[in-house]
Amino acid sequence: MFPKKPKIRKIVYLDNAATTAMDPRVKKTMEPYFSDLYGNPSGIYEMGRTVNKVLSEARGKIAKVLNTQPDNIIFTGGGTESDNLAVFGIAQMETGGHIITTKVEHKAVLGPVKRMEKKGFEATYLNVDGEGRININDVKKALKKNTILISVMYANNEIGTVQPIAEIGKMILKWRKENNTKYPYFHTDACQAAGALDLDVEKLHVDLLTFNGSKIYGPKGVGALYKRKGVDIQPQILGGGQEFGLRSGTENVPGIAGLAKALELVQADKEKENKRLIKLRAYFWEQLQKNIPKLHLNGSKLDDIKTRLPNNLNVTFLDIEGEALLLYLDEYGIVCSTGSACNSVSLDPSYVITACGLPYEYAHGSLRFTLGKNTTKTDIDYVMKYLPWIVGELRKISPVNCSLNHSTT
Repeated sequence: MFPKKPKIRKIVYLDNAATTAMDPRVKKTMEPYFSDLYGNPSGIYEMGRTVNKVLSEARGKIAKVLNTQPDNIIFTGGGTESDNLAVFGIAQMETGGHIITTKVEHKAVLGPVKRMEKKGFEATYLNVDGEGRININDVKKALKKNTILISVMYANNEIGTVQPIAEIGKMILKWRKENNTKYPYFHTDACQAAGALDLDVEKLHVDLLTFNGSKIYGPKGVGALYKRKGVDIQPQILGGGQEFGLRSGTENVPGIAGLAKALELVQADKEKENKRLIKLRAYFWEQLQKNIPKLHLNGSKLDDIKTRLPNNLNVTFLDIEGEALLLYLDEYGIVCSTGSACNSVSLDPSYVITACGLPYEYAHGSLRFTLGKNTTKTDIDYVMKYLPWIVGELRKISPVNCSLNHSTT
């Protein structure tokens, strides 16, 4: 029998990898550009010039965080568009070539790469180890004379694994020099990393970097692509020639102002917030292990910011379907995910977890809990009041209960 629902429904939001609540300071920054200063930034009249200045200021703020020049920042409609612009933009500059990526990339990268394969490009999808991390030597071995692009995400959206981007970048620079070529260009999707990790593009040695607002307590529907000076890309949206001719369409001024403010805030607070989240996640994992048997931690160890995002906890509850568990938790106001928010319409097992070498049963029974700056110990205690009970009841009625000989971690 399932636990009695509370009279007053409390919401505990643990899906911050999908999207985040807007910071009130970001909202305040955006407000003037909805109904007061609403002019088109391309206009030559005073209001147009004023909002164009807002765009320039936002570009400058973001460039400062990334340690680059403002002209290297291209505003887009979000992380997916930025990834598409990076992959298609580079590939379409050539009539063919070789692209290297990984088996655990976001579909905003995998989709464009697969599309280019159909158009005659060759692609290599790198394997990952049991924690979801690629081997730099595998990247080096995959390189060919006609490799034009390498795309490796900074941190994984499902299991939080952080990839060695700076080390890969250094290796690519060396390879270019040895082979006297401008290729391959190096792209990283930093949408999940932007709120917790360093985005200095000079230290990361990347040519292209994408991020968006919704993962950093900013607005949805806005993102950016960093493009190193001298890297040529083919625009994907044609029209008025905005964003240096690389992304046409009237710019989302409120969103862009909010994006810049959100990035400034999370980067300024990241060290303190990372420590808090690591401690809170450790408490959560300790409580899970203490109260629920047959669990498996997906991804890397929880104690190192260099290998895993501080807010991510992906756990397999053996002998249970993750979708069923998610829906029952929702009945008690507990919000989490079975994987990527952009893939939630699919009931297929997580391709990220299976790429780590785990069987389908582990992928089907996984839940992703991603903490945020508004998550408290009280929230975790509320989850633990109901989660063990729900797991126990679902295991009683699960058709796979005790059907397989599982090991626990």
